[in-house]
Amino acid sequence: MSAAAADSAAPTRGIALILLANLLFSGMDAVSKTLIVDYPVGQILWVRYAFFAGFATVLSLRAGGPLAGLRTRRPVLNLLRAGILLAEIACFVVAFRYLPLADTHAIAAVYPLIITALSAMVLGEYVGPRRWAAVAVGFLGVVVILRPGMAVFDPAALIPLAGAALFAVYQILTKVVARTDGTVTILLYTGWVGFAVTSLIGPFQWNPPDLTGWILLPVAGAMGVVGHLILIKALEMAPASVLQPFNYTLLVWATTVGFLVFGDLPDGVTIAGAAIVVGSGLYTWWRERVRARAR
Repeated sequence: MSAAAADSAAPTRGIALILLANLLFSGMDAVSKTLIVDYPVGQILWVRYAFFAGFATVLSLRAGGPLAGLRTRRPVLNLLRAGILLAEIACFVVAFRYLPLADTHAIAAVYPLIITALSAMVLGEYVGPRRWAAVAVGFLGVVVILRPGMAVFDPAALIPLAGAALFAVYQILTKVVARTDGTVTILLYTGWVGFAVTSLIGPFQWNPPDLTGWILLPVAGAMGVVGHLILIKALEMAPASVLQPFNYTLLVWATTVGFLVFGDLPDGVTIAGAAIVVGSGLYTWWRERVRARAR
């Protein structure tokens, strides 16, 4: 294959990899939903972050040693964003105890719209009236899913909404940190800060696993690590702007896995609300692409 042909095939490979990464993430969520029935959140997160910290350390060693990866110009922001990510992951693990996978991810799909709003308010980026309207419509979709004031409203649905907000803040802080620090440094702080914090909780919440637990706990950690590795490879092959629309396939995978493993399917109102949220997110992405081409 010529160099030109290889370059043209790279975005397609990147898209294939992002689809595979999202499948692994949905599988990890299904395993977490199974584990949360019998094991504390701290224990689940401790094992997951042990894998994450090990993964980040291996990348740092390959890039020039662990000390090189620890050098940062923004230590406070790195610590803050790592703590926020830990809180976000905890929100979703807890949410899986009460909600189906599809419902959780339908609400979480609002996070790109929160990022758009925060980009304007925190980073000072220009967001035009059309994108602000898309953000408003997207939040209307979340209201449709939540159905406040109705008998079917479940307060537990606010947990993934809080997780989506935390993940949006994490993404904004990552944008700021990425201006001065490399990917290895960002991953190293994320993994080791999370592992250090969960090490203060996990051992004291330890519930001796049975055979199934000993299998599923490391499987969840391994799926998260492999998923992140594939995600990094996808971003190397294709721009983030090309891959962004395919992140919504996580909702499709979560619905499929949730049905196959737990027999859960979202109702019509949830599907309608999710369609509004995803449609608003895709419109916002498209408007960002239009403005980028105009610039």
